[in-house]
Amino acid sequence: MTAVKGETRTRLLDTALGLFTVHGVEGTSLQMIADALGVTKAAVYYHFRTKDEITEAVAQPALDELVALLDHAATINRPGPRADYVIDGFVDLVVRNRVLVAVLCSDPGIIRAIDRILHGEESVMTRLPAMLVGPDADEGAQVSSHVALAGIAMAGGSPALAAMDDETLRRHLVDAMRRQLGRPRRRDTPTP
Repeated sequence: MTAVKGETRTRLLDTALGLFTVHGVEGTSLQMIADALGVTKAAVYYHFRTKDEITEAVAQPALDELVALLDHAATINRPGPRADYVIDGFVDLVVRNRVLVAVLCSDPGIIRAIDRILHGEESVMTRLPAMLVGPDADEGAQVSSHVALAGIAMAGGSPALAAMDDETLRRHLVDAMRRQLGRPRRRDTPTP
């Protein structure tokens, strides 16, 4: 019974994310989710009391992964290898979560859910750029890190690039991020 409940919950979250991409978080109702799943609204309520809970559950795994990435990066003492680890990890996260990232880049409902999830934690958007350029970086490097992160998220979630396979997208995003940050291409990175 627990496996069935888990499968239903997963289907519910996948369905909600799909509807969020079409209608936005605010434009998606619990009834729409229930209808798309072919269940009653009561069945949705069995798993989640509110749409906010669904929205948070949709975003939670990617955020947990991002926090874990930053926690591990913090254990890497040398700035170059730390930045490389964050670049590769962030791009991987974006590519694996293309649909969520697309919603994140365009929907304030997901952004509010992320704020609720991260409430009280050190800001991911402070830690992430600092891992790329260091906490004492000049203003230009700080701006470049924010531009690189936002650009990777926007490109990774772009419907215009949806047909591109994951590995090709990953390679181009890593290369673009490294260029934006002024980091030379690593020898082990295949050329496009």
